[in-house]
Amino acid sequence: MIDADAIVHELQAPGTPMLDEIAEAFGPGLIDTEGRLDRNALGTTVFRDAGARRRLEQIVHPKVIATIADRVASAHAAGAPLIVVDIPLLFDRPENNANRESSPSFDATVLVYAPEQQQIERQMKRDGRDRKAALARIRAQLPIESKKTMADIVIDNSGSLEETERQTRMLFERFTAGRA
Repeated sequence: MIDADAIVHELQAPGTPMLDEIAEAFGPGLIDTEGRLDRNALGTTVFRDAGARRRLEQIVHPKVIATIADRVASAHAAGAPLIVVDIPLLFDRPENNANRESSPSFDATVLVYAPEQQQIERQMKRDGRDRKAALARIRAQLPIESKKTMADIVIDNSGSLEETERQTRMLFERFTAGRA
């Protein structure tokens, strides 16, 4: 699996050019004493200022997209029977995608869906955010109901973990049937 969030973390590791670019754009105060990005501080900045969020996207998205494209090409070359690419913001703001021509194409897009209210509650529980901060992050994205109409396949994640796993297994079997 190719994970866009993991790629972001790799590209923003201490000493990387992207981290330097972020520090230049948003100030060195976002880098902690060990040279790591303070993601909470950056999030606070970009989720209250749309211009700052666009600037961050201009720094991050093209490099992440290029890395994903490289990894998809490598997986194809290695003969991978199935390549799963996890991109949380796949449907969001495609106009900010400066490297669109180098983006990989996909046989199918899958959205893991939960209604907005459930997303807010889960984010508050998982990340310890208050309702206002969770809502700001969700509202900075394309509405989930719009994403639902854009996806080829929707996995409903609003029920039990077992039900989500069942849907995921069925989809995996569908995608891998007849592949070596």
